[in-house]
Amino acid sequence: KFRMPTADNLVPIRLDIEVDGQRFKDAFTWNPSDPDSEVVNFSRRTVKDLKLPPAFMTQITQSIQSQLAEFRSFEGQDMQAIEKIVPLKLDIRVNNTVIRDQFLWDISNFENDPEEFARTLCKDLNIEDPEVAPAIAVLIREQLYELAVQNVASAKEYRMGKKGRRGPESLTSSKSGNGAIDVVKLFGSKGSVIRKRKEWHLYEPVVDILSTEEAEALDAREERHAR
Repeated sequence: KFRMPTADNLVPIRLDIEVDGQRFKDAFTWNPSDPDSEVVNFSRRTVKDLKLPPAFMTQITQSIQSQLAEFRSFEGQDMQAIEKIVPLKLDIRVNNTVIRDQFLWDISNFENDPEEFARTLCKDLNIEDPEVAPAIAVLIREQLYELAVQNVASAKEYRMGKKGRRGPESLTSSKSGNGAIDVVKLFGSKGSVIRKRKEWHLYEPVVDILSTEEAEALDAREERHAR
């Protein structure tokens, strides 16, 4: 049945709210089994801690509830159970840190932990900003969430194809499989799983530390773009 293909079934939540000229952006994960009353409590605490205008409380509550409702609308539905290795990409800026990377992820392994992966990645790359790892984990979860939704659509296509053609060959007609990687095709039945030297640069993480002036210039540009 539908769920996040991770150890913890947490929903990625992203907020981008503007009220009376003030803008609030945040991203975090939420347990969909928590009672809805926790959303109101969270919104109230956020507004109080950040000293935001009271009008933000309603907007934050509605945004979180809307995203949770979308996630819950898929609960109970079948997912297409096929082993898939998919490429995930990072292109993110958190404060003064910019990180770009891509890697392969096994979405059939429900023991994978995006938060632990993000912490390890930051440790290996000597990234000291404590806000970077949580942001990376949310970005990974957003991509996995999208893939999980696609797998629900794949299961529906498979059932319809099975009724019409009576064969497992209809499984290959899924559109969501386009982003997945066939391991046999990638490495070959007798090939090595070690990546070819000419492809190393494609999977090498890139980390840039911006100066305060560069970060402020990017913030100003993003603000103008948002307006």
